[in-house]
Amino acid sequence: MRRLFPVGLALLVLFECANVYFIMPLPGSQRMRSLDAAYALWSARWLVRALAAVLIGVGAWSQLRARAAALKFMLPATALVGALVWYINFRMAADQMFRQPTVVRLVAASENTVALDRLVVGIERNGEARAYPLQIIGYHHHLRDSIAGEEVLVTYCTVCRTGRVFTPLVQSERQQFRLVGMDHFNAMLEDEATGSWWRQANGEAVVGPRKGTLLHEVPSRQVTLQRWLSLHPNSLVLQPDATFASEYAKDYAYERGTSRKRLTGTDTTSWGDKSWVVGLTVGGQSRAYDWNHLERDKVINDMLGGTPIVIALASDSLSFFAFERPDSATTFRVENDSLVTVSALPDPAPRYAFNGRGSSGALVPLVASQEFWHSWRTFQPATDQFPAPNRSVQP
Repeated sequence: MRRLFPVGLALLVLFECANVYFIMPLPGSQRMRSLDAAYALWSARWLVRALAAVLIGVGAWSQLRARAAALKFMLPATALVGALVWYINFRMAADQMFRQPTVVRLVAASENTVALDRLVVGIERNGEARAYPLQIIGYHHHLRDSIAGEEVLVTYCTVCRTGRVFTPLVQSERQQFRLVGMDHFNAMLEDEATGSWWRQANGEAVVGPRKGTLLHEVPSRQVTLQRWLSLHPNSLVLQPDATFASEYAKDYAYERGTSRKRLTGTDTTSWGDKSWVVGLTVGGQSRAYDWNHLERDKVINDMLGGTPIVIALASDSLSFFAFERPDSATTFRVENDSLVTVSALPDPAPRYAFNGRGSSGALVPLVASQEFWHSWRTFQPATDQFPAPNRSVQP
């Protein structure tokens, strides 16, 4: 019976380490198909902890009955394991490492303190616009807000380099979420109601009672704040929470792609794990567009899922836009930060601003995301590539 004490301690240590290993970006963990195991461990955490506590308690009682001197061993061992358990659950837990803002404050452009060359995730609904700087939401990973009377869940994952905005409703019921960890280098959120885990990259519940459910995605743009305000001058801009000033005080390396960090750094080549792509899914077909190609040509005219599309890059080389083309015969070039039809007729050629509005009506915007290539291909496994590796495309 005395051996139950070290067995209980060992069980608790192994369990807590496994519990955090499978759902955090630790060496090897993100390349394993371990999501089901991670969820099973998390779901059984109180049962396992209770079992470990019983073993520790029974073993400790037996140790003390046999020899009082055992107390000298038991107290330090228990304290050490207790400190480890506390550290794992209150320092290594995702929602403790990346806490939610204490206040969500958005102001008009005239009061904004965020640098205009910082990247933002922007949304526009029913004439209202909001901009969420990456330097803020990149730390928090997700935050709740509302626009035009509609609640939104704004998310960003720095390890897969993608921002997504969702409506936090399931069967018309408002959901509360917390950051629970990461799987395959993508942030994982847990809903409070059922404990299901949701993938940030596509808003899908991947384990738990709501597995297979999808959150409705709200179209968003990733552009510089200056570009966003030029298109939406009345937009409100999320401001830094003073509580997290040190977390927001990051340089521009991540946003500009000059960082070479293991998890969040950029690969400047094409089709490397950390290379940038623009991902679109249209008509059931997914395609990744090489960022280097877009940066070189500034515009890509293509057909995707039977739909003629155009992707354009602004002069800041960071703000990108995707639209449906009016028809397959109409192609565009970028000129003075506008989309201009290539056709010589009519004269002058129709011109469209990057908000899609132009002299010949409006272009239909498409949901497009900038991501690391490893992220897009993982969560869109049927994707193809543009241009295909080892094949050049004439401008």
